[in-house]
Amino acid sequence: MKYEIKDIKLAEKGKKRIEWAAIDMPVLKTIGADFKKRKPLKGITISACLHVTAETANLMIALKDGGANLALCASNPLSTQDDVAASLVKDYGVSVFAIKGENSKTYFSHINAVLDAKPDITMDDGADLVSELHKNRESQLLKMIGGTEETTTGVIRLKALWKEGKLKMPILAVNDAMTKHFFDNRYGTGQSTLDGIIRATNKLLAGRVFVVAGYGYCGKGLSMRAKGMGSRVIITEIDPVKALEANMDGFEVLPMKEAVKIADFISTVTGNMNVLDIEHFKIMKDGCIIANSGHFDVEINLKGLAKLSKAKRTLRDFVEEYVMKDGRKIYCLGEGRLINLASAEGHPASVMDMSFANQALGAEYMVKNGKKLAKEHQPAVYTIPEEIDKEIARLKLKSLGVSIDTLTSEQKKYLESWEEGTL
Repeated sequence: MKYEIKDIKLAEKGKKRIEWAAIDMPVLKTIGADFKKRKPLKGITISACLHVTAETANLMIALKDGGANLALCASNPLSTQDDVAASLVKDYGVSVFAIKGENSKTYFSHINAVLDAKPDITMDDGADLVSELHKNRESQLLKMIGGTEETTTGVIRLKALWKEGKLKMPILAVNDAMTKHFFDNRYGTGQSTLDGIIRATNKLLAGRVFVVAGYGYCGKGLSMRAKGMGSRVIITEIDPVKALEANMDGFEVLPMKEAVKIADFISTVTGNMNVLDIEHFKIMKDGCIIANSGHFDVEINLKGLAKLSKAKRTLRDFVEEYVMKDGRKIYCLGEGRLINLASAEGHPASVMDMSFANQALGAEYMVKNGKKLAKEHQPAVYTIPEEIDKEIARLKLKSLGVSIDTLTSEQKKYLESWEEGTL
């Protein structure tokens, strides 16, 4: 078995982390037990590019129980938990290529290493695997069944590829499942981003001005949690509907050019590039702390920030101080990468339970239907079927001990009829 990790001796600690995360992942555990009996992925090779965390490890275990051959690399240079990577290799026989802090060259060598496994299915978080296949390894696409995509940024990239008519394999947008983005993006990102910022800085949030760039589900979650910590929260947006929603949710809405003048903290969660740019750094408040919780490290223009600076130093782990030519100081966290994984541990296991349940069932769905989808339609980006989404929600409620009502036959008939109205 091929692998490239930091240190195999870290496995014991990693196994404990994996077991701890499993406690809060009952839905994935149920799916894994079912997979072990049915082996729906037998003979299927899955190459995955995901954050190598304890939660991801539990997904890998479920997929392997289902009969899959696995190769895993990191979807971000700073998101790998080295002890988890070691345990996956030593204790679970998963081929892992991931080292926390790996440089760009190593990162892409790891992407190519998992693609060397000749996958039938890709499992992406950011679409780097599918992008590499389409750019440099087109011959492999001929045998591909399809892929799944975990995050908003990846779905955006893949839909752009699809729109151009260049997508050559069907993709299931796991991110678009309600049991993924409605919970993972909002509650997971909200909590884990603040966790990362606090671990990196040990700063008090109460009474501080906290700017959130973007009011999608991730932005909503982060805004909610920052407000709960006592911050004065300001939202910046480019979408008038989302800006209106933020305003009606009780948040102040400002253009970024105005917000940076008063911000103590700024976190970007947009999926776009240069959200914090040169024009903003020039007028940013002295001492402002900036971070990113969008998938790629493009949301903060760090090259532009460096050009405006006369000095730069690392003050503490994951905190870099940029001294502007006029003496102002700006503090960037985690190299502008995902702060919730750079300095913290990512989303809590209980929300990843649903996200990775979607990945597992999505992989099974793709095995059953991928070739049919590719044959009957031009390869496209599909949403997880509603019945899978609802089954995951049902299993999650059951694990929480929560019961809900069911429709009576009379109610079902009424909802399916157009004839009955006002009595």
